[in-house]
Amino acid sequence: MGDLNVSRDGAVQVLEINRPQAMNALNGRLICDLRDEVCRAEADSSVRVVVITGAGTKAFSAGADLDELDGLDVASARRVMQEGQHAFRDIASSDLPVIAAVNGLALGGGFELVLASTFAMTSELASFGLPESRLGLIPGYGGTQRLAPLIGAASAAHLMLTGDRLTAQRAYELGLTLLPPVSPELLMPEAMNVAHAVAGNGPAAVRSILRLLRQAPGSWDEKLAAETDAAVDAIVGAESTEGIQAFRGRRTASFPDLMATGVGGTQ
Repeated sequence: MGDLNVSRDGAVQVLEINRPQAMNALNGRLICDLRDEVCRAEADSSVRVVVITGAGTKAFSAGADLDELDGLDVASARRVMQEGQHAFRDIASSDLPVIAAVNGLALGGGFELVLASTFAMTSELASFGLPESRLGLIPGYGGTQRLAPLIGAASAAHLMLTGDRLTAQRAYELGLTLLPPVSPELLMPEAMNVAHAVAGNGPAAVRSILRLLRQAPGSWDEKLAAETDAAVDAIVGAESTEGIQAFRGRRTASFPDLMATGVGGTQ
């Protein structure tokens, strides 16, 4: 049992942060391990969804490990921040959906990990915050850039400048989560149900949707043109043939792994 537990349930890979004695704080090695496991899952055509959670019910992750940050010089601090940003960017840009199952505190870097995920699900014990300013610090793993598009600039500024926390219910009301919080014992079953539902959909279609959602800024016409190209690929692809036939036959579609369709993990 290390700091990151990795398990598999069908097409779903589960990554459990396992530092309960440190409130699942994220040190540099753990952040890199999370990134590496997501990348390995992305390269495995039989994995279709990743779920990240924290051990226990007290914390998803209470943030960066302050012991690693204390006393750093400029060069070391820059290296630590850049490594963390790159790791979270790789998670955020993964071709696989990454679901954060938030079962307790998600503070600082822990909240930024949630923001780097595709979407989050929460227990009633979850809470979110970016309290760095209270320590004379700022969010450094993408929080200043990823939060405002989700809840608005004013709400993001209020949260970061005060260091206040959001309850799971308030996070739901602000749109950070689509589904309302559930009791702690139901969080992982509910998260796995959603993960398996996503995993049952066409894997090439899922990856294409994620890429379109994350495409670089451009004109409206350019974005619609990219969508048209991806939609055409889907229409003429093997997945849609199976999906339409299953719909007509009133059966559940059975989509092959990406390697079987010639898509692989590089499209």
